Amino acid sequence: MPIKSRIRTIPDHPKKGIMFRDITTLIKDPVGFRLVIDNFTQRYITDEVDFDIIVGIEARGFIIGGALSYTLGKGFVPVRKTGKLPAEVVSHEYKLEYGTDTVEIHKDAIEKGAKILLVDDLLATGGTALAAAALIEKLGGIISEMAFIVNLPDVGGEKKLKDKGYSVYCLTEFEGD
Repeated sequence: MPIKSRIRTIPDHPKKGIMFRDITTLIKDPVGFRLVIDNFTQRYITDEVDFDIIVGIEARGFIIGGALSYTLGKGFVPVRKTGKLPAEVVSHEYKLEYGTDTVEIHKDAIEKGAKILLVDDLLATGGTALAAAALIEKLGGIISEMAFIVNLPDVGGEKKLKDKGYSVYCLTEFEGD
């Protein structure tokens, strides 16, 4: 059974008309979780995508990024919501559909010139990934690639990221919103 079939769809969440793609059913399934980590590991164990460290976006990016860091023998850095990191941080505010949000990273988390693999669970509008990339680049990091379990191509995030020059890799995709 492939990865896509292990992802639950919840209609009308968080609002009417949205089909929420829930990866909790995928990662609670030991075979499904292994498929995700093995697939990403096979892609990144080669030297095809050169990177020094993995950065995961709160919160599900931590699950994937942490496991991937272990299998690849790379360090892991979290990008978190405001107020969650204890040391000095760099922040980036970005627009949401309704309002704004802010993400942060420790100021000493990325060395200048470090090559980064940025990971998260799902790519929709691309706003959070662009905000995380902005943080990494403020610290002098270079995004080698952005990796996601799920892409929602009709929402436009993948195009936005690629238009900004980022390489994007997704394990599966769902049509529609």
